[in-house]
Amino acid sequence: MTDTPTDDPFADDEALDGDPLAAARALDAADPLAHYRDRFLGVTPRSPESGAPDLAIPESVVAYFDGNSLGRPTVASAERLQRFVVEGWGGRLIRGWDEEWMELPFRIGDELGSAALGAAGGQVFIGDSTTVLLYKLARAAVDSLPERSEIVLDTDNFPTDRYVLDGIARERGLDLVWIEADTEAGVTPEQVSAAVGPRTALVVLSHVAYRSGFLADARAITRIVHDAGALVLWDLCHSAGSVPVELDDWEVDLAVGCTYKYLNGGPGSPAFGYVSERLQRELVQPIQGWMGVRDVFLMGPEYQPADGLRRFLSGTPPIVGMLALQDTLAMLRECGIQAVRDKSMALTGFALQLAETWLTPLGVALASPREPERRGGHLTLNHPAMREVTVRLWERDVIPDYRDPGGLRIGLSPLSTSFEEVAVGLAAVRDVLGELIDE
Repeated sequence: MTDTPTDDPFADDEALDGDPLAAARALDAADPLAHYRDRFLGVTPRSPESGAPDLAIPESVVAYFDGNSLGRPTVASAERLQRFVVEGWGGRLIRGWDEEWMELPFRIGDELGSAALGAAGGQVFIGDSTTVLLYKLARAAVDSLPERSEIVLDTDNFPTDRYVLDGIARERGLDLVWIEADTEAGVTPEQVSAAVGPRTALVVLSHVAYRSGFLADARAITRIVHDAGALVLWDLCHSAGSVPVELDDWEVDLAVGCTYKYLNGGPGSPAFGYVSERLQRELVQPIQGWMGVRDVFLMGPEYQPADGLRRFLSGTPPIVGMLALQDTLAMLRECGIQAVRDKSMALTGFALQLAETWLTPLGVALASPREPERRGGHLTLNHPAMREVTVRLWERDVIPDYRDPGGLRIGLSPLSTSFEEVAVGLAAVRDVLGELIDE
C-alpha cells in the first residue's frame, strides 16, 4: 500500500487560510470518515433512537488528543459487553468455552491480520499483555539461533521493550547492541545495517516511535536483518489501526502490538502476536502452559506444544478483554486501513499547521518528522513548560499526554477525531501556554 492518497479531500492548503475554525469545519464536511464519530461514546450526543445502550453517556471532552494511549469506547462495544455478560457468560456459562471462546483468540487474530496487519490467516493471535508477548516471542527467537549472541535494539524504544530485552540478555548470556536513536526522529535502515552482523540473533524495533511518531521503513530494515541471517520483531503498538502494515509482504518474522490504542479494545485489553507461518513449528515459547499444548484437555504428564499458532498461548485467554476489539475491526473492514491512513495524515498535517501558526511564536518546537509519509498518527510538540501545560489542559477537558523531555503528544485517532476538535484543542494549548509564559 502507498502512503500517498490518490484522491485526497483534505489536500487543499488554501482551505486552511483565514479562520481556522471555519477551515476545520470545512474539512469535516469533506471528510468521508466523519460519520464514524457517531459510533463512539462521549463524542456525539446520542438520541434515544440512536440505538445506544441504556447506559449513562459521558459528556464529551473538549478535545481528546490521547487516542494513541487509550482509544474511545464504541457504542457497539458497550452493547456487546453488556450482551456478553447477560447472554454469553450468564446464559451459556461453561458451555461457552466449547462453543466459541477456545477459538476466539485465533478468530479475532485472523480478523485483525486481515483488516490491519496484512497477515494471512493462522499467524495472528490475541494473548497476554504486550510485555508478556514481547518476552515470549523474543526469547523464542534468540533460543532458535543459539550460535548467535547479540540482540540489536535502540535507545529510544519504549521502556518495556528495552527492559524485557535487557532481562532476556541477562538470562541467556547475550549482548545488547544499541542503536543511538534521534528522539525527534527514529531508527533508519543505515543505522540497522551498521549494527547487525554474524553475531546478531534478533533485532527489535518499533514501527512507529512512541515519542516522535517516526515511521520506520519496515520493509527495508527487515530485508537488512534477514541478509545478516537474523530475525526481526516489530513493535506495532503505535501502528495497528492507524498505519497500513504488510507483515506478510515485508516478510516479517515476529510482531507484537497492543489493542487499546487505535483499536479501541479498552483499558488493559490483551495484546496480539504475529508469528510467521514459516517459523511456527521451530520456535519454542518459554512460558509453557496448558493452553499451548497439542491436546488441551488431555491433561497429560508432559508438555507437548501444539503444531501451529496455539503453541504461543500459555494460560486461559482473556475473553472479556478481547471482545471490544471486534467492533473497531468491523469499522476497519468497512472503510479500509488506507482511508484511515489518509485521514491520519490530514489530521496531523492540520495540527502541524496550527501549531506553527499559534505555538511556534511561543517557543514551541516540533519533535516529530515534518513530512507526513515519515510519521504515524501523532505529533510531539516540545517546550519546557509542557508538563504544566498538560496538567492545566486536563483541568479544562482538553486531554493530550506528556512525554519527557518537554513533549506534549498529540495523538489523533482518525475514526473518532474531527478537525474541529483539533482546532479547538490546539487553541486551548495556545491559551494555556500563553498564560504560563505571562505568569
